[in-house]
Amino acid sequence: MKRRLLAAQVALVLLVFAAVSLQAQITFDRLLHTEREPQNWLTYSGNVLGQRYSLLNQINTGNVKNLELQWLWQAPSLEKYETTSIVVDGILYTVQAPTTTPTADGNTQIVALDAATGRPFWRFTYPIPMTARACCGRVNRGVAILGDTLYMGTLNSHLIAVNAKNGTLLWDTTVIVPPANATYPVTVAPLIVKDKVIIGTAGGDGAIRGFLAAYDAKTGKEIWRFYTTPGPGEPGNDTWSGESWKIGGAGIWTTGSYDSETNLTFWGTGNPNPTGNGPSRLGDNLYSDSVVALDADTGKLKWHYQFTPHDEMDYDSTQVPVLADLEIKGRMRKVMLWANRNGLMYVLDRTTGEFLQGKPFVKVNWMDGFDAKGRPQRVPGKLPGARGDGTPIMPTILGATNWYSPSFSPRTGLFYVPAWENSKSGGGGGGGRGAANTTPMGGIALAPNVKTEEEGYGVVRAFDMRTLDQKWEFKMNDITWAGVLSTAGDVVFSGGREGYFFALDARSGALLWKIPLGGQVNSGPMSYSVNGRQYIAVAAGTALFSFALRQ
Repeated sequence: MKRRLLAAQVALVLLVFAAVSLQAQITFDRLLHTEREPQNWLTYSGNVLGQRYSLLNQINTGNVKNLELQWLWQAPSLEKYETTSIVVDGILYTVQAPTTTPTADGNTQIVALDAATGRPFWRFTYPIPMTARACCGRVNRGVAILGDTLYMGTLNSHLIAVNAKNGTLLWDTTVIVPPANATYPVTVAPLIVKDKVIIGTAGGDGAIRGFLAAYDAKTGKEIWRFYTTPGPGEPGNDTWSGESWKIGGAGIWTTGSYDSETNLTFWGTGNPNPTGNGPSRLGDNLYSDSVVALDADTGKLKWHYQFTPHDEMDYDSTQVPVLADLEIKGRMRKVMLWANRNGLMYVLDRTTGEFLQGKPFVKVNWMDGFDAKGRPQRVPGKLPGARGDGTPIMPTILGATNWYSPSFSPRTGLFYVPAWENSKSGGGGGGGRGAANTTPMGGIALAPNVKTEEEGYGVVRAFDMRTLDQKWEFKMNDITWAGVLSTAGDVVFSGGREGYFFALDARSGALLWKIPLGGQVNSGPMSYSVNGRQYIAVAAGTALFSFALRQ
């Protein structure tokens, strides 16, 4: 019996080794052309354009009602699960964020699973000290892959490389040694561009100077660094009074995108620090609350656009830049689509940064239009605290949307945005970070929804970005921290704080399917296929769920 058991164990190990070893090398050309292999999900957003769109269409509007749970993987962590997994030739790679108690450190784990069954192949454990923290949870949003190497940022300001075939550490680079009064966690899923791994540092709610940096994929050596608050002699430094730029924040916590034609990489930046104390940092405070377009080879700034100059409402612009080609006002343009935390959606020329058009996508009262160059025109008195007029500001400090991903479907031509409507922060000295019973930056467990519709609710809205016209909306009872996935089957997937995961008709917004997952959905759905069978995966609560059609 013991011999048979040992033989079975050896056979299983060999099977696992064979499955992982059969993976082909992930070249940068494969990352650039993910449309050639829709069975895989090779980057955080599904492609380098940031579209979160799947070409798979086995699951469609006619049969999505027949989706059934195939497997779930329970993360050994009590932290909220914000990771988007990647799938490479039948192997799914996900990240378990660390949970830390007051008396113990935690671990971040990269886990390799069989994408068809959820069976674990291997796990790599990286210790995270108790002192390593982010403002809004000890989260990690995922890994990137190049060759046969996985890359992950860590809460204690490291970038690591791990062998994708067996989970062994290849190198470990210190991104920065934080000073005593600051934290520089890396929560963002890395972006691969050519032979470089690009990441940014979060921590912008504290006394940091945010930056983006590129590292050699083979060695971990830093190649370039771009500071999001410019120093003396650099363009934009004069938008900070005194030496406020030194601790100006502008962190990075959502993955950027890349345009191969211009060799530009685009990243959204966070709020200026200190958040509500504008008089301590007079000026526009570049490049906070902006999108920056950098030469991917050198890190040099090519253009920028600032969504909220001199922000005092914590309107981080850490949303995914979504790239598309659209006809705008009778002319085909290479554009960037953006739904911002400040309640405004934008179409920018991604080659030049030119503001093409903008419009609120939820109720907004802090601005009442744009000037000729696309600068928002502020409404007097709409400031937090005693300097304001004492009335609520819309949207809330937590945003009309936040870091969670939108989606663009080239098939329907629609831009899908998860958002909060009727969200507001109190005026006067009391401030307030949102409507009643709003979970700050997401949570795990389900909670009663005591908000009325007037106090705020979640929506998924679809927009024709050629005209900025809203085509449909799907209303939720509670707010949402979930991203959106669109597919070639004309289905849109999303979820919310109520714990439901649901499918909508991509053209009409009609509800096609819904299932309770027992925990809040704080991640972006993704899709892949194995042996010709399409799966939809999403994280909720502290578990990863994978669905496919009934067989």
